[in-house]
Amino acid sequence: MKTGKLFWVILLSAFLVLSILLVFIRDDSKPTTSEPVKGPQTITETGKAGEAPDKPPQPEPEPEAEAEAEPQPVPPPQEPPQILWGVDTASPLDQAFLQCVVDNYGMPTVFGRYLETKEGVSTGLTPEEVELLHQQGIKIIPIYNHFTNATTYEGGAQEAQAAIAYAQQIGIPEGKAIFADIEPTYPVDEAFIRGWVETLQGSPYKPGIYGVFTNESALTTAYQAAIAANQNIQSQTIIWSSNPDPGVTPQSNAPEFQPGAPENVPVSIWQYGIDGETCNIDTNLIQSNILDFLW
Repeated sequence: MKTGKLFWVILLSAFLVLSILLVFIRDDSKPTTSEPVKGPQTITETGKAGEAPDKPPQPEPEPEAEAEAEPQPVPPPQEPPQILWGVDTASPLDQAFLQCVVDNYGMPTVFGRYLETKEGVSTGLTPEEVELLHQQGIKIIPIYNHFTNATTYEGGAQEAQAAIAYAQQIGIPEGKAIFADIEPTYPVDEAFIRGWVETLQGSPYKPGIYGVFTNESALTTAYQAAIAANQNIQSQTIIWSSNPDPGVTPQSNAPEFQPGAPENVPVSIWQYGIDGETCNIDTNLIQSNILDFLW
């Protein structure tokens, strides 16, 4: 080999060795570990970057909706009371008299009778009559008629006390009504009605009033004045009216229940016929919703 070629071979070999050495030296100067790549930073509740929150963020609570009122059940419509048929009499009652009524008019559901005897007017209810009627399942309307003047509060209270004594004497149980018989010829005022009603309200019994309730009657005027003074009188008193009077009939021919009282006089018993030719009776129609107050 020529000397010139040998020189260039040696020079190229030295250059290659030097290049390789430089590569190794550069690799050895690099660190052996690398820093991990940082992900996206999170903003914590305290506002510091890079720190994880103690707990995941909670959604904002929605305001509670106002509780809707539960719909109240609608009470079922009240059925109108049944209309029952009955009679009343001022005469003494026995089996023959009751049979006369049944044969000529029908079997009454209710029978009106007077407390104690009033000379020349009515005979009083007896224990035998009570037993006879109750054996037949007939309710009794107790009537009190031992007065002819229906005026003053003291008068109403005194008559009520007398009626209570009669009722207790014959054994009428508490909760039953006693009816004051205020005839059309009697003077009457609102004070008497209040005295009668309020005294009975403070007793074991319930107040009732019998009379002719028309738009023009003195009894209606007195009653309306009494309920203006004490509204409880209207709701607590059972009204028995003898108006109008189409006449006595058998049960099968009784009229519709249409008493002629003003609207604010709630009639529960209508005496629609007076003085029957056969048997001494008057005929009545009674609303069934007051039966519990009759004896």
